[in-house]
Amino acid sequence: MAIFELRINKDPILRRKAVEVRNFDFSLSSLTENMFETMYDSKGIGLAAPQIGISQRLIVIDIEEIDADFPPLALVNPTITESSGEELGEEGCLSLPDFRAIVRRSTEISINAQNIDGQAVHFSAQGLMARVLQHEIDHLDGILITDRLRPEDQELLEKVD
Repeated sequence: MAIFELRINKDPILRRKAVEVRNFDFSLSSLTENMFETMYDSKGIGLAAPQIGISQRLIVIDIEEIDADFPPLALVNPTITESSGEELGEEGCLSLPDFRAIVRRSTEISINAQNIDGQAVHFSAQGLMARVLQHEIDHLDGILITDRLRPEDQELLEKVD
C-alpha cells in the first residue's frame, strides 16, 4: 500500500470539481485502500481523492472510533439528495493543517452513491457522519471549509476560547 502526499491549501486541484468515476476496476479498489492508509497516517477521519491530487469523485470515511455504528466507508460519486436542519460544529481539514473553524452544516442528509464495485448505495446520516460526508463531498466540488465560514460563527469560536 502507498501513502499519498496531501495537497495543501492553495493547490489548484482542491478548487476543481472532481470527475465522475466510471471504471470500477482493480485500480479503483487499490486507490481506495491507499486513501484509507493515507487518511490513517494523517490521523484524519475523512479524505477525498482531490486531497491527494486525484480528480475523481471518491471519498473514504472512518469515524468508527468515535461512533461504533459506522464502520469504515468508501463512496464513489456521492451526492446529497436531501438535507434538513442546521447546526454549528468545529471542523478541521487535512488540506488546511493547523486550521480549525466553526462551520454550519445540515444536521441530517440523504446520500446517493456507489460502492467500489459500482453498486448503488442510498442512506441517511446525521450527527458526525452527516458532517463528515458534507465536508468530503464539498472537496469533490472544489469547496473548502474556509468557503463555508460566516463571520458571526467565528465570533462564537473566539468567545468559547
